[in-house]
Amino acid sequence: MAPQENLNPHSEAHLNGPLFQNALMTIKDAAKIINCDPNILERLERPRRCLTVSVPVRMDDQSVKVFTGYRVQYNSTLGPYKGGIRYHQNVDLAEVVGLAALMTFKNSVLGLPLGGAKGGICVDPTKLSRAENQSLTRRYASEIAPFVGPTKDIPAPDVGTNPQTMAWFMDTYSQEQGGYAQPGVVTGKPVEIGGSLGRNHATGLGVIYICEKAMEIKGMKMAGSRIVVQGFGNVGSFAAKFAHERGARIIAVSDVSGGYFNGDGLNITDMMEYVKQNKSLKDYSKAQMISNEQLLELECDALLPCALEGQIDTHNAEKIKAKMIIEGANGPITNAATKILDQRGVFIAPDVIANGGGVIVSYFEWVQDIMSFFWEEQDVDTKLKGVLLRAFDTVCKFQAEKKVDMRSAAMAVSIQRLEKAMLLRGLYPR
Repeated sequence: MAPQENLNPHSEAHLNGPLFQNALMTIKDAAKIINCDPNILERLERPRRCLTVSVPVRMDDQSVKVFTGYRVQYNSTLGPYKGGIRYHQNVDLAEVVGLAALMTFKNSVLGLPLGGAKGGICVDPTKLSRAENQSLTRRYASEIAPFVGPTKDIPAPDVGTNPQTMAWFMDTYSQEQGGYAQPGVVTGKPVEIGGSLGRNHATGLGVIYICEKAMEIKGMKMAGSRIVVQGFGNVGSFAAKFAHERGARIIAVSDVSGGYFNGDGLNITDMMEYVKQNKSLKDYSKAQMISNEQLLELECDALLPCALEGQIDTHNAEKIKAKMIIEGANGPITNAATKILDQRGVFIAPDVIANGGGVIVSYFEWVQDIMSFFWEEQDVDTKLKGVLLRAFDTVCKFQAEKKVDMRSAAMAVSIQRLEKAMLLRGLYPR
């Protein structure tokens, strides 16, 4: 017989993941700064709902394979749940809980009327055909459909998913709700079926808006600065592109194939075109190959980690030579590494603000879908900048007043908003 602890239906292993535990440390530290109500903190330390579903798919060879999918709804105090869906072979419930927590506090600090959620399927999407991917998405959408909707929970793309994934999700939900189009159920859709102009580049552009502002605060200029970008997917490539357009020298970028360095500056336009043709930067010959570790430790004005979480920890924090770090990914720096970097004088623009462009424009898309009235791309970019910089200014003022690191400041501002709303709404039932 299996050990009893493995049969425990109340097991909380999903709360012990490194990403969530790292977030909890930040939450608790920030709560002390604002003297948060302990009853509110108790509620903020746990997700409201964790859903695990089986996703059976008939593969192209006619065999049936069952994948595991998740949707975690963390907190809905401020509005409907909001957060992406990722397809990755390492997705598990613990990771999704951590990501859902981050979305909750991100939406709060950005001032959006949204709660936090996240979803995913444990699968390597690169090994699926288009037909298999569509079947996977539609069955997953059907399985979680009772828990999502334009006024309940609004998913979006994340790692391994894209606008086409959202189109399939939206269509499945719409068919099951009666057949009429319900574009508000997801964001990050193609423009032709209710997506927003500016959504595709929003996260990368937002990273650069924050980078520009941080440089301004530190008496630096984007033009002529040396920038390193880890990750060359949607976020990293657009961040590199917008920084390059503003006169920055992008001296290094990386993707799954490795790092690429040129001290005089890389040709970002050429690299983006190369990726379009070849799916990655593998065998790109117009730059010097370096390792991911070397890339993170390059001397530069700004380091933009736009890949996966946990890239900078206590093992390499002392080796970072960047003057500032703008977090394009979710949780790329651990809590312990944040403290080391802060003590060394490295300015960090935390992920909950720095990579908020995607969810901000997702919010705009949702609003446009509900109104059935759509904005021009320039309007979207302008509104994005306004929301981001207002949030960033608020956090910077709090940080200066309380003399804490930026991550703690951002989390404290976020918790303050949630605390006020939760106290006003009360506890149901009494």
